[in-house]
Amino acid sequence: MTCRVMNKRRHVGLQQLSSFAEAGRTFLGPLKSCKFVIDEECHESVLISSTVRLLENLDLSSAVGQLLREAVQAQNKLYRTGSSSLLFLVGAWSRAAEECLHLGVPVSLIVSVMSEGLISCIEAVSSLQVPVHRASDHTDDTQMFSGLGSPNVSLCSFLPIPPDTGLIQKENDLGDVATPSVTISSVPGRPVKSANLCRTQAKVEADENTSRTPQTLRNRLCADTHCSKPTLIHSRHFNRVDENQRTSKPDGFLKHQGAATPHTYRCKDLVELEAGLSHGDLSSMELVDAAARLQCQNADVQRGPCAAPWTFDISGVFTCCLPGLPETLSCVCPGYVTVVSTSRTALIEELQNQLLRVALIEGDLTENYRHLGFNSSANVTMVLESMKVHQASSEELWTDQVLQVLVKFNVSLVLVQGRVSEHVTEKCMQSKRLVIGSVNGSVMQAFALASGAQQVAYITQVTEACVGSGVCVAFWRSVPSGVDMVSSMAITLKTEGMNLVTVVLTGPVTAQMQTKEDRFWTCAYRLHYALKEQKVFLGGGAVEFLCLSHLQSLVGQPVNKGIQVCSGGLHNTSSWLASSLALYRPTVLKCLASGWHRYLSALMYNTARCSSEFEASAFIQRHLQSATDSGSPSSYILNEYSKLNSGIFNSGISSKVEQIPRVYDVVTPKTEAWRRALDLVLLVLQTDSEIITGLGHTQLKSQEAEDFSLL
Repeated sequence: MTCRVMNKRRHVGLQQLSSFAEAGRTFLGPLKSCKFVIDEECHESVLISSTVRLLENLDLSSAVGQLLREAVQAQNKLYRTGSSSLLFLVGAWSRAAEECLHLGVPVSLIVSVMSEGLISCIEAVSSLQVPVHRASDHTDDTQMFSGLGSPNVSLCSFLPIPPDTGLIQKENDLGDVATPSVTISSVPGRPVKSANLCRTQAKVEADENTSRTPQTLRNRLCADTHCSKPTLIHSRHFNRVDENQRTSKPDGFLKHQGAATPHTYRCKDLVELEAGLSHGDLSSMELVDAAARLQCQNADVQRGPCAAPWTFDISGVFTCCLPGLPETLSCVCPGYVTVVSTSRTALIEELQNQLLRVALIEGDLTENYRHLGFNSSANVTMVLESMKVHQASSEELWTDQVLQVLVKFNVSLVLVQGRVSEHVTEKCMQSKRLVIGSVNGSVMQAFALASGAQQVAYITQVTEACVGSGVCVAFWRSVPSGVDMVSSMAITLKTEGMNLVTVVLTGPVTAQMQTKEDRFWTCAYRLHYALKEQKVFLGGGAVEFLCLSHLQSLVGQPVNKGIQVCSGGLHNTSSWLASSLALYRPTVLKCLASGWHRYLSALMYNTARCSSEFEASAFIQRHLQSATDSGSPSSYILNEYSKLNSGIFNSGISSKVEQIPRVYDVVTPKTEAWRRALDLVLLVLQTDSEIITGLGHTQLKSQEAEDFSLL
């Protein structure tokens, strides 16, 4: 196999990473520009506004492209945030590594110094962590959540609203945006009874007063409480530094030593935390807030008031997208909301006032389905005992057997995790039984725990002990007149004691539904990790700015006083390579810092804080000089943070400091995105450097050998 090499010193993999990263440049920051990805063959297009969807729809056939896609997907699967930062830093640090190569820095030194430089940055930014703890002295959670019945959820436009266009809120207020409101349905604040469980959504809406607003959930913070360092999970493609070589600062919460005493910042309540984590997307975060409050209320009803710090369990939250409906219908509902065909309307009307018995099938409900690992018998011939051949097909015989099982155990509802045979669905509908397929596994487990049912692989395995009871089905809500819902409708499944919450997302434009769902899950995961880790970063670019300032301070330090380079095995290498460390280390650190500088410049430009990246770069350089002159960059950032906002630093948008909203970032997802980005860059760098190039091994002519080299 041969490969054309335009330049023997050229690292093609790094250049490919830079090219791929440039495509997602506009997705950095809270104001994301939408893109259309067009298929040249079938001329179909997809509207995207996130890094994950971009890489999903691009044809990345190269090895580098596949590695990049897997790194972004791994980040998104675990954290649902930080993918845009990961992609941009991959491009920025790829260019930084290329610059080091052009300056003649050995590959081993690039890997070592960059790795330890990032580790040093992560340790330094721990000083910008803000602890988040719930107050432990409140005694009445029911009163605290008494306003949950119908809070007003304000919906913003498709793109997130920048802080200087009406997003700035008064203290502890998220509902003053002048947009349509929507009722968040919920169960009452007392234990749910079966009589109230089967009330339809329309009746609940008629009984509730939609003018009520939620009371503020107080969430006082304890700055003197330390949090344990979370375990980091890495991609299987990347190697990690030995864990015993890492160090962390156990007391890094807002404690500094410098000329000035920095301010101490604490999230005053959950509302302020959510506003800071929303990054301008208030509509999605308010749906997250409603889901979290409803989930906590359900937990209090089942187990009593929570004594331990409460966390947001995203495994019990699901989304149901209903395109074609107005955005004002977006809401949060207890139970499981799903979409079924409108042909089942009569069946739902008949079943909605009953408590149904349910069967749970964890596989497909089809004749040919066999569980994973099933081995069919070989050399088996079917012999008929009678010459009377049934006219019905084998599928009809199997369908009759399914109905016999359902009739025997009086099962009116069947939830199937996999696919469902259309013939079975029709037959069951004729016998007044509802079958729903493609149910999430977590939903199945929730129904099993609440109803007492047991999941089985085949319908023939159903016994009396496997059947659950007490499930109620109802229409989701009445659709406003003028809205055409011809083919499908939404229904709600609930049962007593089930802590399951469904967020219904609606919108008139079908192409935007995927984006709305992605935005919701991004906000949900941010709140989840903030409450799980009990700490957040000061956002708005403050963390990245401290990394930039920290790396510049390391440039002027001697090797023995700076970071100890141990990644890459320099302890046992030649004396020449060790002596080169002092020569090349400042160069590598400067190149690594240039990546942070590009990141901040692009972020300021995307958020319209500066008219050009050159202006943004000059602005950052001025603050960088001020931080250096202060003697303590972390203290400088904390003291100046009242002048910061989501566009890095406030350039004078408001003269009232208290009106500038604080921005927060989750800790582990952010630092893990940095690690994944640098790991990918260094992996491609080392792979490119290890490609064997030897003209003597080729069988090409001497003239062709100059253009080809053997891989």
